[in-house]
Amino acid sequence: MRSIIEQGHTFEEWLTAGQIAADVKQVGQQIRRDYEDKEPLFVIVLNGAFVFAADLIRALDGLRCEQTFIRVSSYWGMSSTGQLEFIVPLQQVVENRDVIIVEDIVDTGLTIHQLKAHLRGLGASSVRVATMLFKSNKLEYEDAKPDYVGHEVTDEFVIGYGLDFDGFHRNLDAIYKVKK
Repeated sequence: MRSIIEQGHTFEEWLTAGQIAADVKQVGQQIRRDYEDKEPLFVIVLNGAFVFAADLIRALDGLRCEQTFIRVSSYWGMSSTGQLEFIVPLQQVVENRDVIIVEDIVDTGLTIHQLKAHLRGLGASSVRVATMLFKSNKLEYEDAKPDYVGHEVTDEFVIGYGLDFDGFHRNLDAIYKVKK
């Protein structure tokens, strides 16, 4: 089992690249079925979701869709600040569009709760959520429950496959959990 040490924390491999690929393929197939006759707009949350989003868009197997990016922040180190900061606002018109927010991980749901409200306020026809990881036991906002989930995770801090530790380790092809 591979491990990484970062700032005194040891992380052990939890999901391999192969397991991640299978999860992404399954999520892509679900979205493709649900949006077969539509042209959804994927709003990709930077920085963390870019790796998942790239693989997910390819897994849609030719579904006609558009992508745009937004950057928000609510974390410092391994903890949530509880405040959502819009760093790069949405540049795309979402009025009368079916929107799918792509996120790397959903835990409390604060980010998704606020993004969904923001997108609805801009006139989106529908807003759904695709995430690689979901911490269902941490969810505080019921409207933030994702529609498409690659894998459920418990309360451990995770890195890799877009998820970072103070900006590092997004480039790992596997996902690692902090060792207790």
